[in-house]
Amino acid sequence: MGDEFVQLSLTPLAIGVLAAVACALPGNFLILRRQALIGDAISHVVLPGIVVAFLITGKISTWPMMLGAAGASIVAVVLIEMIKRLGRIEPGAAMGVTFTSLFAAGVFLLEQSDTSSVHLDVEHALYGNLESLIWLSADGWGSLLDPQALADLPPELFRMTVVTLLIAVLTALFWRPLKLSTFDEGFASTLGIPTATLSFGLVGAAAIAAVAAFDAVGSIIVIAMFICPPAAARLMTNRLEAQVAWSIAFAAVSAVLGYVIAGYGPLWLGGTDAVSAAGMIATVSGMILGLTCLFAPHRSRIGVPPGSEQS
Repeated sequence: MGDEFVQLSLTPLAIGVLAAVACALPGNFLILRRQALIGDAISHVVLPGIVVAFLITGKISTWPMMLGAAGASIVAVVLIEMIKRLGRIEPGAAMGVTFTSLFAAGVFLLEQSDTSSVHLDVEHALYGNLESLIWLSADGWGSLLDPQALADLPPELFRMTVVTLLIAVLTALFWRPLKLSTFDEGFASTLGIPTATLSFGLVGAAAIAAVAAFDAVGSIIVIAMFICPPAAARLMTNRLEAQVAWSIAFAAVSAVLGYVIAGYGPLWLGGTDAVSAAGMIATVSGMILGLTCLFAPHRSRIGVPPGSEQS
């Protein structure tokens, strides 16, 4: 049983947890800045950028994907400004039109492209390919010490590990300015903190997390993890440090429980087929948020401006 777990479930679980944590970390600050839907927007915008990068290079690799996502983000900003100015409509409507249109364009490009050689199609764009990221060369727990077996680990694991560690280190390095600018941007500016640069960097970190996680877990987990674990953590405490810790715990629990329930839940209920791991992870994260809305000690703070009581 242990050998089968290491070979078939260890790496998908690890990748799912890393992706969830990488998205939850910047998600905390996006929630507190009332910019939670930026994570949703990023997950929509990156799709056409990634597809175009694949069509140009013919392969799925980190830097072309990053550049493609960055290019798509720039196009999105330009389109939003054009729609706002030419159509004279409010920013939220312009953003909604732009993001859904770009996502639809990405889906159309996927449908019209030959992506049979890689894990890139409409289904993988939504749900990822988490279940397929298995470690075939593993032969029990001893493989964790076998260099030859380790060399055959799914590359997504290495990518998500690096990105998660990078975001964690950047969060620690810029903790104080991020905290000050999140709760009192005017005061942070008087201290000489470059608030606009920090905001851009925060969105950039969220974009990096989204792009890195996109191939493995798809857009559904990315959207859910930017919002659900930080929002649930917000209801558990009135201190930022504790909120971040809670969000990491909720993200990890969502990934583990979601993956296990997706694989074994239908069997427990008498079914024969597993369900999407990405979809179930997102469902579990939503259920955790629902439970905190009902039972968390600070649930009465819903709608209270974050800067008014958290420090």
